[in-house]
Amino acid sequence: MVTPPLALFAGLVFAILVGNTDAKRAAKVQKYLLQASVVGLGFGIQFEAVLRAGSTGVVLTAATIASTLLAGVWLAHVLGVERVTGRLIAAGTAICGGSAIAAVGPVLGAEARVMSVSLGCVFVLNAVALFIFPAIGHWVELTPEQFGYWAAIAIHDTSSVVGAAARYSAESLAVAVPVKLARALWILPLVAVLAWQEKCRGATAVVPWFVVFFLVASAVTTFVPAGEEIYPWLARAAKAGLAATLFLIGASLSKDNLRNMGWRPFGLSLVLWLAVSAVSLGVIGALR
Repeated sequence: MVTPPLALFAGLVFAILVGNTDAKRAAKVQKYLLQASVVGLGFGIQFEAVLRAGSTGVVLTAATIASTLLAGVWLAHVLGVERVTGRLIAAGTAICGGSAIAAVGPVLGAEARVMSVSLGCVFVLNAVALFIFPAIGHWVELTPEQFGYWAAIAIHDTSSVVGAAARYSAESLAVAVPVKLARALWILPLVAVLAWQEKCRGATAVVPWFVVFFLVASAVTTFVPAGEEIYPWLARAAKAGLAATLFLIGASLSKDNLRNMGWRPFGLSLVLWLAVSAVSLGVIGALR
């Protein structure tokens, strides 16, 4: 009954009026609830659709990730954003928001303050995208498939991608989820390259196992018809879990996060995000 934007808005209101008194535990619950919800969504998507969506976007995914990273590093230099913050924001914009920042941060030796600033910038733009992307998609008359690709490329975090796509149409969700998860796998080579550049011995990448389990869930739905009465309920539970996740994300906002953000890092995030959104929308629209 609760839409993703409403859940996020409720979390924001809660953060402002009440405040998050147990932010550490909420962040841990949010992380695992999101992963479980993504896996559950696999029970509502046929495996053929997952393979088709993932394979179709490989070239576009590689091109957008590489160009976003390069543009982010250059813009950070132009705007005078400190090196580590600029790289974190570029990685978060290019791949999958908070997950990429959390993976790249230790490799770059990022301080807690820098991580907080980078995550805050991504969070604000994620919230904006969740509300405005479906409206823009309808305005420019994107097909459900086109919107799924656009959301997966231009929205940072998986939670907001899923929320926006689900709000647009079921067909968009079936495209957006596998494309976004395929992008998440690029965290591994990025971390490896940065670890080599930074000469960080012992820096390790965390394998996003929930992506693998999502594929397993989709395959089970397709090839094991014995549970066909249960699969729709699992998919519905996953959507409910997503709403709860978005509430927790909204509740994690604090006045200190906004105060510490600063205009330069946020300006970098905003310009980079607008550029990625506009260019990817133009490319996807031209491929009708």
